Amino acid sequence: MGNEKEPSAAQKAIGGFAPKLVDLTDALLFGDIWERPQLSKRDRSLITCAALVATGKTEQMSFHFPRAIENGVTRDEIVELITHLAFYVGWPNAMSAIGRAKELLGKEPS
Repeated sequence: MGNEKEPSAAQKAIGGFAPKLVDLTDALLFGDIWERPQLSKRDRSLITCAALVATGKTEQMSFHFPRAIENGVTRDEIVELITHLAFYVGWPNAMSAIGRAKELLGKEPS
């Protein structure tokens, strides 16, 4: 039984409710797309965080902002990404994102 893998975040969250979505998330998104060598994981994190800010997907930031830090993005860079995007994707999206970033990453940028 030592070969059993720890359940993924998707498996833990929705595995029993939406198993196909979990399969696609684990195998295709994180097993293939995130592993492609054409972009670093750091770059993919920056792109993903920017997309989440642009689309106002604050719930998904709970997973992706800390993951970005793990992938080498700094808190200062996330704050700057949000500040920069305020002028392109709208002030309300930026204000929602910065509030979420503060909750997730701490009060003071590094």
